[in-house]
Amino acid sequence: MSIRATNQADVSPLRPVPAAAPGPGGAPLGEPLWRDLVGDVLRRERKAQGRTLKEMSEASRISLAYLSEVERGRKEASSEVLAAAARALGLTLADVLALAGERLVSLTAARSRIRSRASVADGGRRPVREAAPARPTGPTGPARRPVGALLLAA
Repeated sequence: MSIRATNQADVSPLRPVPAAAPGPGGAPLGEPLWRDLVGDVLRRERKAQGRTLKEMSEASRISLAYLSEVERGRKEASSEVLAAAARALGLTLADVLALAGERLVSLTAARSRIRSRASVADGGRRPVREAAPARPTGPTGPARRPVGALLLAA
């Protein structure tokens, strides 16, 4: 085996290549990444305030290079880093996460609308799903599964 052959390796991309055709504006139809959504929120809020990346970096005590990568969705920031960036913008961590969540919901809804339009364009053909397994029945009708409860603290 030559030296050239031993130095070659398979490289896997960090971000999967979208298999679906691009949606409106060239955006991929795949599931959006949280780091992209949060980075977009931070960048939009910073620019809305007319602040530079350098000003925000100094106010948050986050390195300029790292903050830039967080804004571009290249780095998955910790909650501490996100909280510092949010404070530098006069926001709370909850504000940033809520804005990112709203963006996720709107992107998901848009993706759903695009898929339903594509389904209509295909003549309404949908993939065939297997039938769900039959539920066992008891002497008085269908067997009931226990229902769990979700408790929320205020």
